[in-house]
Amino acid sequence: MTEEEMRKRLEILRVEHRDLDAAIDALNAAGSNDQLQIARLKKRKLRLKDQIAIIEDYLIPDIIA
Repeated sequence: MTEEEMRKRLEILRVEHRDLDAAIDALNAAGSNDQLQIARLKKRKLRLKDQIAIIEDYLIPDIIA
């Protein structure tokens, strides 16, 4: 995977992460009692966060001072 492809994938993951956040907020605001659905969305959001972190770590190397 090229660096450009990784940057595109990173943006897609970030958008999906924001969308899940909005969906979770909407379910909570609507007073949804479907805690299983909310838990699944939160779990998916955490997996996305991990994938985002992996790609960011690859694209932005640590600078040793």
